[in-house]
Amino acid sequence: MVEFTTEPFELDTFPEHAAAARKVVDEAGLAVAVGPFGTGAEGGAEEVLAAVTKLLRETLDAGATRISVQVSVLDEEGGTP
Repeated sequence: MVEFTTEPFELDTFPEHAAAARKVVDEAGLAVAVGPFGTGAEGGAEEVLAAVTKLLRETLDAGATRISVQVSVLDEEGGTP
């Protein structure tokens, strides 16, 4: 599982860097959950790691000035071991 937030925050619009991040996780086929403080995406380890690499590159290219990323390993029931 990966959780991420891109900045700068924009309250009036959906910034290009946020759209780029969402596109990456959608195209990776990850299960996405958008929360008030960030976005979570779940999938297999290889898919998540590949998506993180692409997410970092593409959101920076789209104008992100900061990207916070947390990667967690989940057990088979979806909780952390």
